[in-house]
Amino acid sequence: MKDQYGDIAVTLLDGYVGQCEIQRGPNNFFDHQLIRDLSDCFEDIDANPDIRAIVLCSEGKHFCAGANFGSSARQEEEQQRTADDPNPLYTEAVRLFRCKTPVIASVQGAAVGGGFGLSVMADFRVLCPNTRMTANFVKLGFTPGFGLTHTLARIIGSQKANLLFLTGRRINGETANEWGLADIFTDNDNVRDAAIELAREIAKNAPLAVVSVREQMRSGLADGVKAATDIEGAAQFGLQKTADHREGVKAVSERRPGNFIGS
Repeated sequence: MKDQYGDIAVTLLDGYVGQCEIQRGPNNFFDHQLIRDLSDCFEDIDANPDIRAIVLCSEGKHFCAGANFGSSARQEEEQQRTADDPNPLYTEAVRLFRCKTPVIASVQGAAVGGGFGLSVMADFRVLCPNTRMTANFVKLGFTPGFGLTHTLARIIGSQKANLLFLTGRRINGETANEWGLADIFTDNDNVRDAAIELAREIAKNAPLAVVSVREQMRSGLADGVKAATDIEGAAQFGLQKTADHREGVKAVSERRPGNFIGS
């Protein structure tokens, strides 16, 4: 397999671990291309017997600070879509969920919106005090995506998931740990090392058995994400045409409350 997939760098570590590093620091904004490259990478890893567990990490200050709404490529892609078109980003997200190799996310700094969804895609998360997580979609004038309406409640329960969705609030690493989003909580300088250690602990076991257990534990997850993203994508498509969405994007970029009018 390759050692570079777009902005994803792959490093084979000792102990059958593959490190996949997003290299768009410091914010590591995601887009359709990044998730497609990550899906290609994960599918190649599935076919590689030298990698039995993945550490998903990012360079720079933040794990993934969400989508870059100012990107001209993103704006052009949205303009070309029709209401009947599936969101290509979510098509790639479903590919990620269908991959077979266990994933440990090393989450420093911000995991925002779809970046939050990307961290939830992983089997396990390693967090630290400076981790910040938010599903801030309502502050942007639209609805959650990346399958979060299906996946988040599986981890923290429907009430806490609904609280995050309807308030758009941000939680810090300590709260995320208390709510069950962290499988390992460590200090800020040890996040990646702790993720690698967990990956090695998984990878030293019988690989066919690990894949089988994972398939059983995640049974129906990818199909559930597909159904959820079909709904999320359609809702987002309509809401992205509203004045409230335009105001939300502007307000978030200016770090102020939105002045929403309901249209």
